[in-house]
Amino acid sequence: MTNTIAVESGQQPWWRDAVIYQIYPRSFADSTGSGVGDLRGITDRLDHIAALGVDAVWLSPFYKSPQNDAGYDVSDYTDVDPLFGTLADFDAMLEKAHALGLRVIIDTVPNHSSDQHEWFQAALAAAPGSPERDRYMFRDGKGADGSEPPNNWPSIFGGPAWTRVDDGQWYLHIFDTSQPDFNWRNPAVGDMFEDVLRFWLDRGVDGFRVDVAHGCIKPEGLPDMETHDLHVGEMDPPYFGHDETHEIYRRWRRIFDSYEGDRVLCAEAWVHPIENIAKYVRPDEMHQAFNFGYLEQEWDARGLRAAIEESLQAFGNVGAPATWVLSNHDTIRHRTRLSLEPKPPHGRGLGPDSPEHADPKRSRIRARAATMLMLALPGGAYIYQGEELGLTEVRDIPDDAREDPTFARTQGEQYGRDGCRVPIPWEADAPAYGFNNSGRSWLPQPAEWAEFARDRQIGDDGSMLELYREAIRLRSVLGLGSGAIEWVDFGPSAVAFRNGQTTVITNFGAEPIEVPAGLTIQLASGHVESTITADQTVWLTATE
Repeated sequence: MTNTIAVESGQQPWWRDAVIYQIYPRSFADSTGSGVGDLRGITDRLDHIAALGVDAVWLSPFYKSPQNDAGYDVSDYTDVDPLFGTLADFDAMLEKAHALGLRVIIDTVPNHSSDQHEWFQAALAAAPGSPERDRYMFRDGKGADGSEPPNNWPSIFGGPAWTRVDDGQWYLHIFDTSQPDFNWRNPAVGDMFEDVLRFWLDRGVDGFRVDVAHGCIKPEGLPDMETHDLHVGEMDPPYFGHDETHEIYRRWRRIFDSYEGDRVLCAEAWVHPIENIAKYVRPDEMHQAFNFGYLEQEWDARGLRAAIEESLQAFGNVGAPATWVLSNHDTIRHRTRLSLEPKPPHGRGLGPDSPEHADPKRSRIRARAATMLMLALPGGAYIYQGEELGLTEVRDIPDDAREDPTFARTQGEQYGRDGCRVPIPWEADAPAYGFNNSGRSWLPQPAEWAEFARDRQIGDDGSMLELYREAIRLRSVLGLGSGAIEWVDFGPSAVAFRNGQTTVITNFGAEPIEVPAGLTIQLASGHVESTITADQTVWLTATE
């Protein structure tokens, strides 16, 4: 079964300058009233995504799963969880997306499975040293009776990264206890994932986003780490970023190259520095890698310019496009994040007792300016569902409603990621704001969601939605995604450059910047006449 979009000979690969829209299925649209989004809901709302002018969608996991980590704990990589529908529902969604000119990227999760995966259940039933256990990271414990974990590694979600089983051995889980890590040094693991990739490629998907792409290979000997504080160099613990990992993706790339059309592999690789991320997109590996260094930047001209320069240099050195992103399902929404004082560490999240606060007016202005700056940069760009509506991070989620395992594993010390995952609003006056017709919602939606609803923004030239639509349209017309930048000096408080025939200026300072003579404003993030005021971005072209 294949159903792909044809690519004309001679065209550059679509993904090099694509704008891709991330769908978080459980929070996008619910067709059944269950309170959880599903594949039919996505199909019903694909016209909205197509109307934005984007090139593709990326779906977070919809596979069979106990849902202990919102589907990133996979129990069957080649089937749909009944929570989201069926394989037939997936095929229908894929067919409609392709009919609308949208390519479809799906997640794959190679670092770990669910503890309910048949392989792990077989491992629990088998003896230490068995082939079944060798597919995961089982080890004997330390101490005379083996009662101490094999090393001191902490879990990303808080607590230890090891759990002991009944016969005394321990298994590694970099994330939740219910997510045991695969042993990628065992060839059976690589063979299984080749089958998974082919299953979905044969079905017609256009690519994969690879979860924790930097984590599959663990160091020999599993050495202790020097510090438990993952907020200090938090994404460079010893279990991430090993060179042997790249051999996995070279194999995957050979599989992809054997298929017709431009299929894409995108790495989620939280490694430093940017040159290490670029290794994942060398010519014989993946095609894209999320630019988390850019995402993590504060609202600061010097830092953002440096991040842009370093990214274009590092990715350019390996012949790959940079891939820009401001928000996703793991980070505080950028509408809120870019105005927070002080900035919280990655992954901690926000809650009612968080000390950080963002001014609502300033957050809207900065979000608009940040979006226009990102969409003016050459390369690919990812948009997270709801950012086109201007959604903020939700703080006021009751403790008993929180779902992110981080909250429980840190005893509430970290709120986690629920605040960016609340189901999005479609109609201001409908049940659950149009998320479904029952009013149910797996995470509670705030009362202010009505003002962000899509039906209140359509046709309103001042709305966030219409800004996104126009920016994406002009990005294509002006060729910004396939261009190259030349820096322009408008002082230390500005990020300014020419991309082809377009001049882009973002003012981070208090002093206004005069609109250059001979240039006409094509798009502005706010009201601009003769001067560009603080927290504004403009796109300008030569006056005819």
